[in-house]
Amino acid sequence: MSTVTINGRVETLPDDPEALLVDVIRDQMNLTGTKLVCGAGVCGACTVLLDGVPVVSCLMPAKAVAGRTVTTVEGIGGTKLHPIQRAFMALDALQCGFCTPGFVVEAVAFHDGWRKAKGAAVPSREEIGAALSGHLCRCGAYDNILHAVAEACSGRFDGDETVPPRLEARDKVTGSAKYTVDIHHDGQLEGLIVRSHIAHGRIVELDLAPARAMPGVMAVISLLGDDSTVRYVGEPIAAIAAKDHKAARDAAAAIGIKCKPLPSVVGLDAARKPGAALVFEKSSRKKAGNVSEGSPAPAPWKQNVRGPSGAFSHKASKVRSAIAAAAETHDPLLVEGVFRTAGQSHSCLEPHVTVARFDGDRLTLHVSTQAVFHLMELIAKRYKLSHDKVRVIADHVGGGFGSKGSLGLDTIAAIELAREARAPVRIALDRHEEQCVTGHRPATEISIALLPSREGRLKALSLTAYSDNGAAINSTIAALARLIYPAEAKQLTDFDVISNLPPGAPFRGPGGPPMAFALEQAVDEAALRMQVDPISLRKRWDTDPNRQRLYDWAAGLEVWRIAKGATAQSGRYRRPVIK
Repeated sequence: MSTVTINGRVETLPDDPEALLVDVIRDQMNLTGTKLVCGAGVCGACTVLLDGVPVVSCLMPAKAVAGRTVTTVEGIGGTKLHPIQRAFMALDALQCGFCTPGFVVEAVAFHDGWRKAKGAAVPSREEIGAALSGHLCRCGAYDNILHAVAEACSGRFDGDETVPPRLEARDKVTGSAKYTVDIHHDGQLEGLIVRSHIAHGRIVELDLAPARAMPGVMAVISLLGDDSTVRYVGEPIAAIAAKDHKAARDAAAAIGIKCKPLPSVVGLDAARKPGAALVFEKSSRKKAGNVSEGSPAPAPWKQNVRGPSGAFSHKASKVRSAIAAAAETHDPLLVEGVFRTAGQSHSCLEPHVTVARFDGDRLTLHVSTQAVFHLMELIAKRYKLSHDKVRVIADHVGGGFGSKGSLGLDTIAAIELAREARAPVRIALDRHEEQCVTGHRPATEISIALLPSREGRLKALSLTAYSDNGAAINSTIAALARLIYPAEAKQLTDFDVISNLPPGAPFRGPGGPPMAFALEQAVDEAALRMQVDPISLRKRWDTDPNRQRLYDWAAGLEVWRIAKGATAQSGRYRRPVIK
């Protein structure tokens, strides 16, 4: 029988040849500071020290550590924290904290080696960056992380602890912070969602009986809607709760699914073609998801295109006539262009995860959510429960970025499985599900026309946006241009394009980044044609006092002051020339 020493404790290794070190650490020893994120050794969240050397535990076979010594984040520091931990706390080198334990473990190894070899000399950002290059922080705390490691190596944090700006900082740097994915109740079952493998089809037969008969399976439910139609790869069909994930996977494979494929369309161009296959028939349009944070306003549908929505336009007819006249006379100040942006995944490091437990008629949910109270209200309404019968808990959330603000089908499935199994159920999406079916910032196509007057005012602005929403509606992109650059007239038009892709979701300033991408490039081009400084033009057109201060700050930066004017360039990628 093989053993390993983890944080000074001798632990028996499992006989399973497929067991990984991360399984032993998290599941067998309940040391949840070690986080499983990518499962491919690229994010660094599961880093531990193996005989003092940093390794990723998600790729390390458990049998390979027999007779060796492992240190997790819980084994670092003890009652007196390590200088790295104190630096991370004091200098706010963390945000959601899900990646923090992995960074801390790697940084401790670097710090100790550096101090042994070079004393209190301060390492360069490049040296620290090279040491931490195997780690990802989805929140983007890199600058503070690099600063914290440098300051710790200088000896600044060798003494007493300082008061951190975050109340939860100590828990996050020591690995004691419990995220939803770390919650475990006695008798807890593992849930799994069975998903569609085709982009569009009708389920004509769903046989759950073989899965119910599998060993270790406690509950199996259907997640199909009343029209039995799936509209994207990954759409939920059924869900299973079993004693462990392996039993759930085996049961999923036993479910009998017969599907009639239907024509599908994927992407902006295919969905807008004349005669394109319909994603939603008129009778099923209410099943479309919502890519925004608000409720959708009424808008016309034509095939797979919903819109136009132009409630925030101002003197739209004047825009059309001014731009048409400028185009006819070849006015050199008229800026026109079409900009496209790709879809973006939220890529939360903690997956979407729910742990559901019933105690009599009381429902307790641990959910990785950005909207605890809102979620409680939605669940109470859906299941006709009073508010005091539903408790939603999210002690820490390992990233959300907008994708964890609504009631997802993974949470619904966990609730219904827990009710049927009469036991706590956890559903944690795997990395593939997290990247594919939890929402995304939709791809866009934005047509813009911007016309300055001869006197230098912004005379007319036209912005038309098509949002590649997947199986969802309610994009707001062009309308956001009402918030900046007052113009004499604006025509702001939004269209939803629905296709057989997973539905999009709100994502950090929903609609704002693609709108700004197109608009700001058009403003830069206008400045070039008007032969004025781009920042000066923004100060002229944008009256917001807060942004005025931002423009003044940017104009004072050395990198801006020494930049040369535009030079002849060609090719897809272009950069300003710096002296």
